[in-house]
Amino acid sequence: MVQKTYYPKGSEMPASEWLLVDASGQSLGRLATQIAAYLMGKHKPTFTPGVDLGDHVVVINVEKLSFTQKRLEDKMYHHHTGYPGGIKSATLQQMLEKHPERVIERAVWGMLPHNKYGRSLLKKLRVYAGAEHQHEAQSPKPVA
Repeated sequence: MVQKTYYPKGSEMPASEWLLVDASGQSLGRLATQIAAYLMGKHKPTFTPGVDLGDHVVVINVEKLSFTQKRLEDKMYHHHTGYPGGIKSATLQQMLEKHPERVIERAVWGMLPHNKYGRSLLKKLRVYAGAEHQHEAQSPKPVA
């Protein structure tokens, strides 16, 4: 007998929580995988692929991520403006100086599905360079 995949009904959908992640001293990849799992809801027993059961994640202290000096100099971020010859590049060091939030956002986006579902999950991620954030009213739970 084939066992059917569990699919939660509307009344069985758990309310999404708010989680607070402190990025101080953590490595980028390990932190991004943890955040992606929280966004998708893989930490919950009711996890179902393709169903948005994840939580909202607030990440603070992104500027205090730990990197090796070689990684800061060698890792490159590229994007294209859409015009001929319009490729733009920046090192990890430059990205951390100018837009430290985008480092986490791009790492997490690489670990989510690249479709409508993944884009909706990414909207539940809030990233802040410093220790201050504007989501105290949601009372996010700190994640160890």
